[in-house]
Amino acid sequence: MRQLTNFETRDVETLLHPTTNLATHRVSGPLVLERGQGVHVYDTTGKRYIEGLAGLWCTGLGYGNQELIEAAADQMRKLSFTHLFGGRSHEPAIALAEKIKEISPAPTSKVFFTSSGSEANDSQIKLAWYYNNARGKPRKKKIIGRMRGYHGVTIASASLTGLPIFHTDFDLPMARVVHAEAPHHWRAGHPGETEEEFATRLAKNLEDLIHKEDPETIAAFIAEPVQGAGGVIIPPRTYFEKVQAVLTRHDIAFIADEVICGFARTGNWWGSQTFNIRPDTVTMAKAITSAYVPLGAITVSEPVYQALVDESKKLGVFAHGFTYSGHPVACAVANKTIEIYQRINIVRHVQTVSPVFMARMKTLKDHPLVGESRAIGLIGALELVKNKSSKESFDGRQGVGAKVVAFAQEEGLICRSVGGDSVAMCPPLVITADEINEAFDALTKALDRAAHWVEKDLGIKLGS
Repeated sequence: MRQLTNFETRDVETLLHPTTNLATHRVSGPLVLERGQGVHVYDTTGKRYIEGLAGLWCTGLGYGNQELIEAAADQMRKLSFTHLFGGRSHEPAIALAEKIKEISPAPTSKVFFTSSGSEANDSQIKLAWYYNNARGKPRKKKIIGRMRGYHGVTIASASLTGLPIFHTDFDLPMARVVHAEAPHHWRAGHPGETEEEFATRLAKNLEDLIHKEDPETIAAFIAEPVQGAGGVIIPPRTYFEKVQAVLTRHDIAFIADEVICGFARTGNWWGSQTFNIRPDTVTMAKAITSAYVPLGAITVSEPVYQALVDESKKLGVFAHGFTYSGHPVACAVANKTIEIYQRINIVRHVQTVSPVFMARMKTLKDHPLVGESRAIGLIGALELVKNKSSKESFDGRQGVGAKVVAFAQEEGLICRSVGGDSVAMCPPLVITADEINEAFDALTKALDRAAHWVEKDLGIKLGS
């Protein structure tokens, strides 16, 4: 067994790591990163890696961007902290709210800031409940999430999340949350069923669920345009149009969780634009600051805002908020991030290089380990299977996805196993075509090594 380094030992003895196999971690230790530049990060030995998941789907402008560093430093020198409680304000928060109102895909009257996507989605639930109390509909409180959706890990946002591992032994999900089906045509489509037919069936099943629960008890439906942590599930054609029609019929708000898809990831400013979603409110985080400083936000429509105003008159205060809601440093960095996105035309850049990304992803569908490859813009995943014809999955305890990720790391690529045995790629938005090819060359080597390991060490003959 390999002896852990000093860094690794210190880590194991002090840190509790999120979303980590803690038992395995005690043996293997962490990957300790020391610095980053562009799309690359470097560990404490000096080894270079392409950061193929943009950290956690978030470092849109890559690492070491001097403009963002200076924006943070300048704001720290000028006003390192103030808050928005009790009517206080500051220019970076005002300017950022103005910019979000300008570019938002939802009708936006006001913007509410948080420090993360989890906090933002938690706030979405609270505002949905508060709003329906304010408009005299106290029964209209349930939120519909989707299986394989990911919306955070607070008690409320983890309940919206449709991944059982985030519920088991945490006594979740909480009451008032129900889940509809995941829109994964390759896995759940009936034989011969087209994407459009599958979308029609899911919309009907959603409406059946709404009737079962009682439409007068349902406040909102929340969805990622592309389900990220659930496996990069890309919706079938016409899915969101048909779902939106069902929601409109029953006065159910559409919350678009744009934490991963927002800020050009899918080839438009918003995933909502890519998939023809007309959300009532939007959750955003991650790439809003290129992850240089924690920040999340939600949009608030004028009808909801007016209800909040009326409740404040009645109760004396709008009693929600966080110490770091609209932190001046975070807002300053977000303003600069969006300025850079617009100046370099990040949407056009993603549209230019994404065909290379999607083509390389598509080519790997022919690999013996891969059942389905899926990609849009600069986000994609490979679903690993034991048998390509039957779509039979590996036993999750065999850790095939994790093995591919480990081999990729040895080859100089950081990626992530999500949604079971799906290997996700989501590089910084500023990646070049050459860097995309470099990343996929490493991933291909990792898949080849993993296929050999599956057959030699697990004794599984890969089927076609």
